[in-house]
Amino acid sequence: MREMILCKLGEVVLKGLNRRSFEMRLMANIRRRTQHCGKFNVYSKQSTIYVEPTGDNCNLEGAYAACRQIFGIITVARALPCEKSKEAIFETARTYLKDALVRAHSFKVETRRADKSFPMGSIQVSQWVGGELHDAFPHLTVDVHQPELTVFVEIREDAAYVHAPAEPAAGGLPLGMSGSAVSLLSGGIDSPVASYMIAKRGVTLEMIHFFSPPYTSEQAKEKVLELAKLLTPWCGRLNVYIIPFTEIQEAIRTGCPEDHFTLIMRRFMMRLAQKLADTLRCKALVTGENLGQVASQTMEALRVSEDVVNVPVLRPLIGMDKEEIIRIARQIGTFDTSILPYEDCGTVFTPRHPKTKPHVEEVREMEAALDVEGLMQRAWDGRELVKVRF
Repeated sequence: MREMILCKLGEVVLKGLNRRSFEMRLMANIRRRTQHCGKFNVYSKQSTIYVEPTGDNCNLEGAYAACRQIFGIITVARALPCEKSKEAIFETARTYLKDALVRAHSFKVETRRADKSFPMGSIQVSQWVGGELHDAFPHLTVDVHQPELTVFVEIREDAAYVHAPAEPAAGGLPLGMSGSAVSLLSGGIDSPVASYMIAKRGVTLEMIHFFSPPYTSEQAKEKVLELAKLLTPWCGRLNVYIIPFTEIQEAIRTGCPEDHFTLIMRRFMMRLAQKLADTLRCKALVTGENLGQVASQTMEALRVSEDVVNVPVLRPLIGMDKEEIIRIARQIGTFDTSILPYEDCGTVFTPRHPKTKPHVEEVREMEAALDVEGLMQRAWDGRELVKVRF
């Protein structure tokens, strides 16, 4: 029998009557993500998804790494199946986990008996296999509370499976189960983390980025595309719609009070993001806004920015502090790229004293001096699509 991967489900198991649709989507996501590693047989039984190589040329290490980044899986383990007998289980544990057993000083065996027809109980299996392993590796001591190594035995319908401790995976819900949304992607730390967090809830993303040459450089644009690429292991294939924003920002600078520059700019971004969402039939917008972090993210300012849209605005970072956001950015691999010193359009024409408690009616009056529809249409007509693949 070949070594394989066991993927344990997280909150998917709580889904009741529609649980099967979640499992089917998750298995499709696994097949897509592991296809570059070879041909695997992916199937589900007893709250576990099995990823079984069909030939010796499969890259099991690559498939294992991919499974750890697939939303909907809570833990993954490399396991070796064997015949359902106590002797076969011991022999498999002795040979398959030999290196780990030699390195460890203490161990225990933990058995889960999903096949209730197996003649021994879980505790009996653990005691018998543990005793045989202790005889085979006499330097080991048994420690049932804090062992260095736990040998896991799972007795299931088709076979018994032996593995070392599972490793944590991405968790969340399978990508695609919660609809689609447009995520506003800047070159900063926050928006990639927001995109990751909302994708973790099963949302498929389309990205929109606002680009303001000559005030922002080509390197700034490439930085954003690199951030999108770093998100693909988690979020899947991404389309990044790049919207020219220079004319809009210059019109705001010449036609609106300085302290409202950022607020009115955000309103244009939200309008264009909704236009993209309507075009692509997405159900929501996603932003990296964080309550009180900057002047444009007070409660009053957030109300002003979302006044121009009629779809939900999802803000997964809203109650987090910066250290929490940075920790996640490091975890998902976007932090080092986010801090590269290339400006994005959000820092162009930054007001010296931004308005922190704006009024919606007041901002609407200020925008009346602008050709909102014309500016929107020209920006929309100049959009560029970049397809980012894993």
